[in-house]
Amino acid sequence: MRTRALAVTGAFSFTPEVHSDQRGTFVSPLQHGAFVAAVGHGLTVAQTNHSRSARGVLRGIHFTTTPPGQTKYVHCARGRAMDVVVDIRVGSPTFGRWDVVELDARSFRATYLPVGVGHAFLALEDDTVMSYLVSTEYRAERELAVDPFDPALGVAWPKDMEFVLSGRDRAAPSLARAEAAGVLPRYEECLALGAGGAAAGAARAERADRPA
Repeated sequence: MRTRALAVTGAFSFTPEVHSDQRGTFVSPLQHGAFVAAVGHGLTVAQTNHSRSARGVLRGIHFTTTPPGQTKYVHCARGRAMDVVVDIRVGSPTFGRWDVVELDARSFRATYLPVGVGHAFLALEDDTVMSYLVSTEYRAERELAVDPFDPALGVAWPKDMEFVLSGRDRAAPSLARAEAAGVLPRYEECLALGAGGAAAGAARAERADRPA
């Protein structure tokens, strides 16, 4: 497994060895030892997600409110995608910075996003299938978005693409507007919720949501 630290603090890409013969292919996109060696702790998985997208579908920039926050481990099981990590953690040394990892079903490269980091991907082929391991369960009210075309971020999306976005993503605020509204994660709190703390934070939030 080859690892690479991304331009966003705490985010990494992982490229596994792919074994192929006359029978087909075998690969392990997530390997615990390599993950811990790079990140410094294990991966908590509370839910697995699966999406299939046509060419030009752009999902994101998405993030989960903190607390509880959410970590993600993402790989492409079919097709090809431009995977984008964006540092939206207020107070982070790389706040406002982004990086791109090309994910495909040949390399089975994966991206790890720590708590509080924004995530987006663009499907570069039809029937692109993305697989996610996430540290907290989905709750619609906790899921927020930032404008993927925010000129202040300047993500270098392809210029020869007709983009397909959800209504929510088209209406998402700029990073500056989201910061002014006080909805962005704070870096120090994200660090405290790392190393499995996001799952504990989700449990606390779940208890707080219940009626007395």
